[in-house]
Amino acid sequence: MDVTPDLIAFAEELAAVARVETLERWASSVAADDKGKGLYDPVTDADREAERAMRDLITSRYPDHGITGEEWPDQAASGPYSWSLDPVDGTRSFICQLPNWVTLAGLLHSEQAVLGLIDAPCLNELYIGHGSEAWLITGRSRTRVRTSDCTDIADARLSTTDPFLFNDGSEEAFEALRRSVRVTRYGHDGYAYARLAAGSLDLVIEAGLKPHDYNALIPVIRGAGGVIGDWGGGEDFTGGKIIAAATRELYEEAVRAFEAFA
Repeated sequence: MDVTPDLIAFAEELAAVARVETLERWASSVAADDKGKGLYDPVTDADREAERAMRDLITSRYPDHGITGEEWPDQAASGPYSWSLDPVDGTRSFICQLPNWVTLAGLLHSEQAVLGLIDAPCLNELYIGHGSEAWLITGRSRTRVRTSDCTDIADARLSTTDPFLFNDGSEEAFEALRRSVRVTRYGHDGYAYARLAAGSLDLVIEAGLKPHDYNALIPVIRGAGGVIGDWGGGEDFTGGKIIAAATRELYEEAVRAFEAFA
């Protein structure tokens, strides 16, 4: 379906209201609570208040749109549209005052992600994608972004948030792949997908992602010409096992390494 200019402009507004809540708290090293059970899972006032601000804006402008997010209960839709929000993706980076955390917002139509936003406030980089288009917005500058033309694992620049999130044997598959690629970088969360869309990374492989982690990423990667799917070569993202690649050839090579664990 077509995404209207009004919806694209509104996504930019969502990024702006989230920045108001996140940037100052990041700069002042806001305290974090642990919402995990056994595994440290930090959450801050920046997470809560940025999502609240985004929800308030959606409700005021598009009251029929549903909202799902990481920090607050779901709000049901009365039409085909809903928003998927992750106000601070990379909270561990946020609480360490590292600059590569992002805000994610995805618009879904009939449960299909059609518009994605990845905002890196500290870097003043906003990535938006839908259909066959994706852009990097920095201030008044808007630059079309495209994935690289990498087709061979041996040439690939690989990223994953944390290699210790792989388990049940898939950690061995990741390690074998890591040894095969040109370079591997860790700890970038959603920002890695933004840089894949912009062509400076070629392959991102993740485990354990939730809908608010991946819904915004799908339109950005595809809009930039890349491929994003599951470990089995399909589009079932519900297991949280995600491969994003610059090209179809690279995606299929990564699938061959991981499909036994899909």
